[in-house]
Amino acid sequence: MPTLRLFQIDAFTSRLFHGNPAAVVPLDAWLSDDTMQAIAAENNLAETAFFAPSEEDGADFHLRWFTPAAEIELCGHATLATAHALWNHLGFAGERIAFSTERVGALGVERDGEGRLVLDFPARPPERLDPANGLVREIGRVLGRAPDEVHVSRPKILAVYENKRDVHELRPDLRALAELEAQGVIVTAPAAGHDFVSRFFAPALGVDEDPVTGSAHCVLAPYWAGRLGKTSLTAHQVSPRGGELWCEVRGDRVRIAGHAVTYLRGEIDVPG
Repeated sequence: MPTLRLFQIDAFTSRLFHGNPAAVVPLDAWLSDDTMQAIAAENNLAETAFFAPSEEDGADFHLRWFTPAAEIELCGHATLATAHALWNHLGFAGERIAFSTERVGALGVERDGEGRLVLDFPARPPERLDPANGLVREIGRVLGRAPDEVHVSRPKILAVYENKRDVHELRPDLRALAELEAQGVIVTAPAAGHDFVSRFFAPALGVDEDPVTGSAHCVLAPYWAGRLGKTSLTAHQVSPRGGELWCEVRGDRVRIAGHAVTYLRGEIDVPG
């Protein structure tokens, strides 16, 4: 029975038991998809990241992410956690880690002068739906409170409120939300102390509420940059665990920065 290393990292926080926990599993060669999905289900975290040496020129590693229920196309906090594990526990010596991915191409992670890890991700500006669109009414119903605006950036939906209290107090119908034709729903509002707050719900992927969602900020950062007329933004995801992010929009890319701390280092046995 092969033994693999496993790290559990709290991402987008500098304090244990906050931010978003992700599992990271280094591989020399890929396991079967069924085995990786089973490991992710066993971990029962929002995401488990698997990486192996990349065969693509210019990339150090190929990276994949699994929720307890499915493989996904892009994950911010588990990418941050992977970079943290590589630099702090696996001896990676470079100043920048280059990842290749199947669905979103090249991604990068760097370290800044503030001790943060900085993701280089694609920007995904959302498009506003007409208020008469049936999905706008449906989003208000499943969230329990009608938003001021609804935007779409496939595979996510963005619901915008004018008051951060609305975002804090939302109690969505998760069963109904899981039936929407979307990977998940981002909710957001302006905030004092940060440029905006957010939450993210993805029950269809086995994640009722994600604690801190890097990929959601590929949508949020372009939206708030356009609305506020600034390219550098501070963000607070106000889940019960909570997390802080620093975002910078650079054309068709978004830089998303945050801290990370190690919770667990261990080994797992998997079927041969």
